[in-house]
Amino acid sequence: MLRLGKLTDYATVILSYMAREQFAVHAAHEIADETGIALTTVSKILKLLSKAKLVSSTRGARGGYILANPPDKISVATIISALEGPISLTECSISQQSCEQASGCEIRGVWGLINQKIFLTLDSITLADLIMPTQQPEEIYVPVASLYR
Repeated sequence: MLRLGKLTDYATVILSYMAREQFAVHAAHEIADETGIALTTVSKILKLLSKAKLVSSTRGARGGYILANPPDKISVATIISALEGPISLTECSISQQSCEQASGCEIRGVWGLINQKIFLTLDSITLADLIMPTQQPEEIYVPVASLYR
């Protein structure tokens, strides 16, 4: 199962909250109060997002955090990469050196293709998409054969 860590999940919640008032400066304690995420966790995530240049910080009495780019310019792939590192389903999708079976693996290219499709899909979804009012999502099934087109 492909699963994101809690910090990544919380980061999307924090960024979605900030995107609803994208030009406002948000204090960490305000974000914690509004999202229900512990202040220490919010602070940790904001530091990671700041390091990844997804948010900008200002110090002082009126300091806080603001989105570094408009919500339609921040992709889900960028958010995930900021907290999880490179998006990869298998080790060989990042580097062949980390897999002992790389030299004899006949499906390595398939994993690379699948990884690329997942990355492109996540990269096409933006923070603006996340904050849009939603309808009940339909389940989407992607046949493996369609990945070869």
